[in-house]
Amino acid sequence: MHQQKINEYLDEVIAKASEVAEISDEEALALSRYSEDHLIDLCGAASKVRNHGKGTTVTFSPKVFIPLTRLCRDYCGYCTFRIDPDQTQSLYMSAEEVLNVAKQGEDLGCTEALFTLGERPEQKYPEAKEWLSNNGYDSTLDYLASMTELVVKQTRLLPHANPGTMTHRELNVLKDSNPSTGIMLESTSEILYQEGGPHEFAPSKRPIVRLKTISIAGELRIPFTTGLLIGIGETMLDRIESLLEIRNLQRKYNHIQETIIQNFRAKPETPMAESPDAETQEMLWTVAAARIILGPQANIQVPPNLSSENYEMYLTAGINDWGGVSPLTIDYVNPEAPWPLITNLKSKTESAGFELKPRLAVYPEYFLDTEEYLPVDLLAKVRGLADDQGYVKDGINRYV
Repeated sequence: MHQQKINEYLDEVIAKASEVAEISDEEALALSRYSEDHLIDLCGAASKVRNHGKGTTVTFSPKVFIPLTRLCRDYCGYCTFRIDPDQTQSLYMSAEEVLNVAKQGEDLGCTEALFTLGERPEQKYPEAKEWLSNNGYDSTLDYLASMTELVVKQTRLLPHANPGTMTHRELNVLKDSNPSTGIMLESTSEILYQEGGPHEFAPSKRPIVRLKTISIAGELRIPFTTGLLIGIGETMLDRIESLLEIRNLQRKYNHIQETIIQNFRAKPETPMAESPDAETQEMLWTVAAARIILGPQANIQVPPNLSSENYEMYLTAGINDWGGVSPLTIDYVNPEAPWPLITNLKSKTESAGFELKPRLAVYPEYFLDTEEYLPVDLLAKVRGLADDQGYVKDGINRYV
């Protein structure tokens, strides 16, 4: 298509989006033609769509980060989270350690326990299999279910498990103690798992298995968090196609509670250490495209600690959430990127014309006026932690 025709078509798509009209797949694919000249208009349209559905409320989740195990069967070209057995004194966190972190977080007003862990390490490491067997568990996912049940029963915190790909049985077990779970789609790009790609040695990062996990969660009516990782070798077209996959799943199951748009940041001593960080302008374009494609009711997040100097700019591109922010634990996946102080988050959010509210690990629309998603006991606990709008009781004042 001639550049002038492309620009004219982009103008039409952006104008349609500005009217808060749903765009077609074909129109969405036009947004793969990144254009610096159209960026301001695209962000303006995305903001209108967000304002229509979410108003001026921007949320965050006060959380603790529980890295249950950093062993992993996968090798990703950008990851510093995973370790081998000979690099650690303890292969898994003990129940006492898990509960200790959760209770410290409870004392600070946290409401979410984010369980992050490597993908099925027992399939790669005999040491992991032996540890699990010695402690009475068949798999890492079984141990995870036991630990999330421990936290939900003995603290006020709500677990959110993020363990990688999961089967129907595994997700069904987690449902009793996790009001939400998640897996980053990252990208549907085939380039990423080809020879030399960042996912070459990461079988669980194949898009087909990640999409399958998200689909199973939909079948089980589990509120689910997913998202894209931007800047690891995918194209803008790949990003748009990934967003369309997310939109299709949401249309089918209505269970995707949140979509994260996360920017890649190079880390030392990884195969991608010399790769450039995600471009800010392309991130803005992708965030705005996500809002326009996923619509006014979607919850769209950008992690503030990965853009610490200017994270507030993503409010201009249509986000309505900052994700989990911890007053206690570091971001173990991005240890070089400290969380912003909640007072700073509040100040920057309010300066942009929004109201910052703490939320739970599950969004209000999945428990406030519906009994479709959460088991009875968990639903009662969630509702007991929420105010009449579905946000954390006592609001932002308890954190600043």
